[in-house]
Amino acid sequence: MKKCHKCGAAIELEEVFRRDECGACGADLHVCLNCEFFERDRANDCREPQAERVVEKDRSNYCDYFRFRQAGEAPSGKGSAKKGWDDLFKK
Repeated sequence: MKKCHKCGAAIELEEVFRRDECGACGADLHVCLNCEFFERDRANDCREPQAERVVEKDRSNYCDYFRFRQAGEAPSGKGSAKKGWDDLFKK
């Protein structure tokens, strides 16, 4: 299931295009914050090495590598790595 990065509303669209918006809050959907390649602290905050730099991560863009992240897949980065490390050593 796909969810809006801004409000968390379920997105029923099979494919998300550049001009698509969330029906609940009106946020752009074809944005870095909704992409499975988005990862803070990477070059350009993206795991796709060929993607061009996008400055406004919450605004619609023309990235050809965009793939909508499925619900439950948190953006990767230090936060998720730390959580994994902490989970490893839980009592």
